[in-house]
Amino acid sequence: MDFTPTQGQRAAAALAAEIFGDRSTPQRLAGLGGAVDAELWKTLCAAGLPGAVAETGLLGLVLMLEEQGRTTAQVPFAASCAYGLLAVEAHGNAEQRARLLPGLEDGTEVATGALAGVSGRPRVVAAGPPDAARLTGTVPVVPWLCGATLLLVPDAGRRLWLVRADAPGVGVEPVATTAPWSAGRLTLRDAPAEPLGGAADAPPPAAHDEVLGTARTAFAGLQAGVCAGALARTVAHTTTREQFGRPLAANQGVQLRAAEAYMDTEAIRVTAYEAAWRRDAGLDAAAHALTAAWWASEAGKRVVHTGQHLHGGLGADLDHPVHRHFLWGRQLDAYLGAGAELLEELGALLTKEPQG
Repeated sequence: MDFTPTQGQRAAAALAAEIFGDRSTPQRLAGLGGAVDAELWKTLCAAGLPGAVAETGLLGLVLMLEEQGRTTAQVPFAASCAYGLLAVEAHGNAEQRARLLPGLEDGTEVATGALAGVSGRPRVVAAGPPDAARLTGTVPVVPWLCGATLLLVPDAGRRLWLVRADAPGVGVEPVATTAPWSAGRLTLRDAPAEPLGGAADAPPPAAHDEVLGTARTAFAGLQAGVCAGALARTVAHTTTREQFGRPLAANQGVQLRAAEAYMDTEAIRVTAYEAAWRRDAGLDAAAHALTAAWWASEAGKRVVHTGQHLHGGLGADLDHPVHRHFLWGRQLDAYLGAGAELLEELGALLTKEPQG
């Protein structure tokens, strides 16, 4: 294994860091509420970053999402790339790739997915032949749904369907979540859909698990950035804030908490890197994606709680920047899946008897 980024991946991550750092400031975020930062999304697309994922792969995306997480920028970068660009590139047929990839690369198409883990699998039913299918069902929470134009929806049999957000029978209702993700409740009533891969050569249900693993890896990379940003703010605070005539960071208890948060953040990062690298290399990454998701869920909670705790009373201020990291860390934990559920799924995968 070699996680050393390529020149292209490093360049994309550096450009992402510059854009997010310049445009996604605490003052700007305070004025957005739960809305997507449309201007920032246009800037990222004009810079070619979503389109660059086709060349940098999932590892390149993870590196860019780390930079987004550091600033908690409100753009659907992870969802649109994982559920849209990478899913269509990997599992779409030639016609779908030619039709959808240009828009997903330049940002005129924004994708999201209604995929969830085992316990939270949405009950969507597909009726009719594949070339004229209709979907019916409800997905309670879909991240970035309110600004999406293209939806990736699995049916009860884990077959993946592409649905236009403005199609008849598609209902989108905003939902308030822990963090401002422009999330929504998706309701499908006899909504027209096309199978990912086409009616004749649609991918098997295993494609569902691959796309879900890709999304989990992407969101784990985002969580690594959220935690790194929270930790950076905590270090800055504890080294400048004084108590009883000396910096808070001089206290051994503060140092130990910060060190544990650093190790947790590095664990999230390295497991996300490994899962992304394996996916890009064409290797089986299912267990590694679950491992990355578990670390992002369990360790992510610990890190953002530490950041808020070590800020003392300031951490309880809803307007303080570190509180955004706390909210994002908890929301990503909820979206990735509870740690116990992920561990159960990982155990079932590892103990499954080989076929044939």
